[in-house]
Amino acid sequence: MTLIKSISGIRGTIGGPAGDTLNPLDIVKFTSAYATLIRRAGKTQNNRIVVGRDARISGEMVKNVVCGTLMGMGFDVVNIGLATTPTTELAVRWLEADGGIIITASHNPRQWNALKLLNCEGEFLNKAEGEEVLRIAAAEDFLYADVDHMGHYCEDNTMDRRHIESVLALELVDAEAVRKAGFRVVVDSINSVGGVILPELLKALGVEAKFLNAEPNGDFAHNPEPLKQNLGGIMDELKKGGYDMGIVVDPDVDRLAFIQEDGEMFGEEYTLVSVADYVLSHTPGATVSNLSSTRALRDVTEKHGGKYSASAVGEVNVTTLMKKVGAVIGGEGNGGVIYPASHYGRDALVGIALFLTQLAQKGCKVSELRKTYPNYFMAKNRIDLQPTTDVDAILEKVKELYKNEQVNDIDGVKIDFADRWVHLRKSNTEPIIRVYSEAPTAEDADAIGKQLMQVVYDMQ
Repeated sequence: MTLIKSISGIRGTIGGPAGDTLNPLDIVKFTSAYATLIRRAGKTQNNRIVVGRDARISGEMVKNVVCGTLMGMGFDVVNIGLATTPTTELAVRWLEADGGIIITASHNPRQWNALKLLNCEGEFLNKAEGEEVLRIAAAEDFLYADVDHMGHYCEDNTMDRRHIESVLALELVDAEAVRKAGFRVVVDSINSVGGVILPELLKALGVEAKFLNAEPNGDFAHNPEPLKQNLGGIMDELKKGGYDMGIVVDPDVDRLAFIQEDGEMFGEEYTLVSVADYVLSHTPGATVSNLSSTRALRDVTEKHGGKYSASAVGEVNVTTLMKKVGAVIGGEGNGGVIYPASHYGRDALVGIALFLTQLAQKGCKVSELRKTYPNYFMAKNRIDLQPTTDVDAILEKVKELYKNEQVNDIDGVKIDFADRWVHLRKSNTEPIIRVYSEAPTAEDADAIGKQLMQVVYDMQ
């Protein structure tokens, strides 16, 4: 089954039978359910919903179905075209819309697509709202508009420009320093919307850029998740010499990874760490990341005299905690930078501008900057279970077994040891437990993860 219905939206592969894949019938159902939620929330401002999409091959089809359905539900639609996730989030605020739908499957392969659902603040729906969308969809509890109250459709192609202008206007972005540095970079925009907006951002910052996989045709040149095993092309290009760094984004440009001038990975987990280090050096305060993110952010935060907090996994959980503790910077270890001075959403454009500013001001190489941060290694494993396995009971036993260590159970069970940690978290879509672990060496990270995996196996 390749249709996944969750509180964060609906995603699946294109084609196949209704109810089992992402197809027009299910797109209509979930778009209708979302529009019903927005209508019933009673927070309608202008009866307007923003729609943006990445460059996936199926994007045009999905966009047409989504826009027509929203109009049928009585909402005016503003289609901002090929747009990043953060651009769409900002557009909801700028256009004073009641919500937004981002048509993107993020880092999933080309055959996938999805609907990401936003509230009137341009932020993801919370758990209760997501559950209500699922309930409304299951009950098909919709009321469509009559012919005199159908919504209208328009297009707005100004949002990329506004997004770039908003990034350049951030107090901690020193565009002049970046221009003077004369950076030469290589960018892998993975045949999606990064190839549309990033050339304009880098041009505005005076950065000379060579783009790989630039054409936004949705026919991804490689697996689009920005991990080392997928980035051989750009790493080889950097190893030829003559560049200051590499920049990699995912198809909807909310994840960001850097590559050093020598062609080695800077480390996706260290995108947030490095940007947070720069932000904290100017605006000391609290930081937040999720439980599965590197401990290096905590170390850097405490170095600057701030307090670090960990949230449950999921962007909405990170932003909720950031607001609660007043964090000046936060995000996720998958390369997601959330900078409240811009907006509460992962934004690769903001991350790029802040990182380049830091690099320009320090006058150092990317590899030299990386050496200034604590060095941790992460291992990611999984435990396959029987569908009947009581995962919650197993996690309770693990928590009891390690009660003398520092244990966090807000999302699965995370055990913090003196110099390493392990996070066990059940999947919402598969009968598995995800096991993330981190330690000072790759071998130790894998070993501590497998040690906990064996504990779980022994309990079954």
